Amino acid sequence: MKAVIQRVQRGSVAVGGNILAEIQIGLVILLGVGPGDTRETAQKLAAKIARMRIFPDQDRKMNLSLLDIGGEALVVPQFTLFADTHRGNRPSFMGAGPPEIAQPLSAYFARCLRDLGIATGEGEFGAHMVVEIVNDGPVTITMEID
Repeated sequence: MKAVIQRVQRGSVAVGGNILAEIQIGLVILLGVGPGDTRETAQKLAAKIARMRIFPDQDRKMNLSLLDIGGEALVVPQFTLFADTHRGNRPSFMGAGPPEIAQPLSAYFARCLRDLGIATGEGEFGAHMVVEIVNDGPVTITMEID
């Protein structure tokens, strides 16, 4: 499972001009699911992200987590995180998990965040989404968990 995590002042995801979810201070998580990922993988990644200390404390040090600040999360499924660009000019996405694995695991990952007490919105798996991100910092972190 791969994630690109962006600390945001606000974020939203829309499909066909309709906003599906929007958040204020928190994290936008672009999530890629691989073919070997499991519910355990999703649980571990959700717990790691929820506790990652990337929000500023009173001294402006990155010392607080999403849980500490009561922030929100927006999970956007994104198979393109598994792009292979080694050959030619057109990326291959063969390394991404098939939809029958990726869709339920993306939803489960979001549920894991909710189970930790984080208000979590989601994009629509397989849809053409428009994602608005107001990055704060900017802070952008990539994570991969097996």
